[in-house]
Amino acid sequence: MTKPVEGFSKLSKEEKIDWIAKNYTDDPETTRALLKRYWHSDPKLQRLHDEFIENTLTNYYLPFGIAPNFLINRTLYAIPMAIEESSVVAAASRAAKFWLERGGFKTTVLGTEKIGQVHFMFHGDAARLETFFIQIKSKLISDAGPITKNMEKRGGGISNIELRDKTAALPHYYQLHCTFETLDAMGANFINSCLEQFAQTLEREARHFGPFVEAGENIEVVMSILSNYVPKCLVRAEVNCPVEKLDIGDAMAPEEFAQRVVRALAIAKVEPHRAVTHNKGIMNGIDAVVLATGNDFRAVEAGVHAYASREGTYTSLTHAELANGIFSFWIEVPLALGTVGGLTNLHPLVKLAMEILGKPTARELMQIAAVAGLAQNFAAVSSLVTTGIQEGHMKMHLLNILNQLGATPDEKKALTDHFKGNTATHSAVVDAFEHLRNRK
Repeated sequence: MTKPVEGFSKLSKEEKIDWIAKNYTDDPETTRALLKRYWHSDPKLQRLHDEFIENTLTNYYLPFGIAPNFLINRTLYAIPMAIEESSVVAAASRAAKFWLERGGFKTTVLGTEKIGQVHFMFHGDAARLETFFIQIKSKLISDAGPITKNMEKRGGGISNIELRDKTAALPHYYQLHCTFETLDAMGANFINSCLEQFAQTLEREARHFGPFVEAGENIEVVMSILSNYVPKCLVRAEVNCPVEKLDIGDAMAPEEFAQRVVRALAIAKVEPHRAVTHNKGIMNGIDAVVLATGNDFRAVEAGVHAYASREGTYTSLTHAELANGIFSFWIEVPLALGTVGGLTNLHPLVKLAMEILGKPTARELMQIAAVAGLAQNFAAVSSLVTTGIQEGHMKMHLLNILNQLGATPDEKKALTDHFKGNTATHSAVVDAFEHLRNRK
């Protein structure tokens, strides 16, 4: 049985690798070689990656691809995407090309408000607490001045602070609900620093507020933290065209195709089981851009799914309509993204992604990411209501299967040609591969 390790973080990287290989893998030598194979040959670059997180052993690579031909507000983009799932980049690219010939994507930023909260308990009179808050609100803001000074010079800072009574949900629970503008920064560190200062001021001033002292009342701060639910940091992306321009070839007439898409979206609105998978497809596109640009995809995911549930049931993030001969397809989604700070100035591929995108502002990156999600969803729904999702997905997944089977380059070419005209299920690929090998 492996014993607990003491001081693991203080070991060298070589010592960490030796310990994990010896205690947790079947073939320590192979493990050591594998982990070292993914080190950068440039020691400076490897040291940079080692310092992103703690207890680093090696680098974990994801494919970094490009989806070209995205016309967004009359500007043509090639969108970097980092993702491991087959068919995502191809589907986004296909949708981009489809809408390029129909006017492209139109986007609007509806808001950029970020949120943070100081959560506290108060055993006392709510009216007295309200009076106290009114008296100290300006002090809360002024005490945070050293933190907000530089942000304010750029046009950002604290937007507002509200006292919210949450005692109906939890006895004695109140919060300072605080809103911020962080411009091109995602702003997590800035917001959390402000909130912790608010908490210090709140507790300090409460101890010296006469009515509290007389009544024996006090404030207990539980925690101070930003929220990843940002329903007013919102972007809209849309496409539309006359229905007769929805020509998808021989599979279906434009009018029928439009009606099927609208019905598919209606189902995703009312059926949570479908909505979850529907929205997962949207996040395939959004997350790939968020990762490629060094942003926090876990924060984005959490906020987006909360937004999808904001009316009490989980529902579709996208919408479709056929009215007066015009087909419209759109999304409104909360995206708190940054183009400065974090990995954006450190990771070489993140810097390259930003350069490819024309060094966007945070507002522009919101719009690009939303478009990637909308394009991905349009491609997925289009496949679902026509040929089905598996035909395209399995053809893109074909190389993964062949690599698992150990196919040679010649075998890959032969089988890729074979499945251009045949259905590529997993069992069909295995059968075709074995047949090819046996024939040899």
